[in-house]
Amino acid sequence: MIKQLSNPKLKKPIFIAAWPGMGEVAYRSALFLKEAMNFKMFAKIRTEFFFKPAAVNVKAGITNIPKPPAGLFYYYKGKEGPDIILFLGQAQPPLDHAEELSGIIIKFIKKYNPKLILTFAAKPESIDHKHQSSLWLAATHLSVIKQFEKTETKVLKKGQISGLNGILLGVAKYKGLKGACILAEIPFYTAQIENPKATAIVLDLLINFFQIKLDISSIWKRAKFIEKEIDKLISYLKGEAKPEGPSPLNEEDVKRIKKDLAAYTKVPQSARGKIEDLFKKAKKDITAASELKKELDDWNVYKEYEDRFLDLFRNRDKDKGIH
Repeated sequence: MIKQLSNPKLKKPIFIAAWPGMGEVAYRSALFLKEAMNFKMFAKIRTEFFFKPAAVNVKAGITNIPKPPAGLFYYYKGKEGPDIILFLGQAQPPLDHAEELSGIIIKFIKKYNPKLILTFAAKPESIDHKHQSSLWLAATHLSVIKQFEKTETKVLKKGQISGLNGILLGVAKYKGLKGACILAEIPFYTAQIENPKATAIVLDLLINFFQIKLDISSIWKRAKFIEKEIDKLISYLKGEAKPEGPSPLNEEDVKRIKKDLAAYTKVPQSARGKIEDLFKKAKKDITAASELKKELDDWNVYKEYEDRFLDLFRNRDKDKGIH
């Protein structure tokens, strides 16, 4: 299942695995590490067992079955920092294959006696794209959380980490390995486009935590560029200006972000903050739900928050054992 091209001698490496996901945070972070630190490929996984073609490619009238997405292992021998093994998956397989694929990867990595397994993910929030994003942490063991106590990460008390970037950690824990997922906040209306700011703060954490020498100024530069492009779209939606010049966002990106921004820009950030506070209040005291509902109706955004609002009652019923 895994073809090994070489067998590097590594000392308790850090294992980092990444697949594409919201904001491209996980994949872009790992890809930058690979390109900037001269990682060397040493193994690859046969992914055709996990990906079944849904269509054929056509070129000049000729059809061909598309190649399955690559899954490649790289290594880096640290001179000052730690040894690192990196896995990059070009795409996430259907979820019914996620646990099996994770098991194969963990079984292969375990023989290198990894000190820590890391994955990354995005955490969509009702924040502005200029907002200073926070980092969150979910780990397999309390001892791992304690390792990050001196960093500026917040502990994720409750929630889910979907896809391979989360499931891999569950399998790792079952196999006796320790690991964590680092989640970077992104505005919910940018979930479907690249978010270099989130990528930069993830990499900045790795630089400081593992004492890695890495220049990420190019990512911060791109983050400013993307931020300005979103500003232009907001101005356009408000009728203040028309977008001009080249854009890093393609037509589909623009359509998606326009749709979500149209809803977002109707409500000032102060109102969003009040809504979030009322959600927290309602979780502790369900009687506050009526005040929350009124606030959502006043701003005409109930549909946007409907699932979260109804979850307040679903979760309450579960706690009481009502099915």
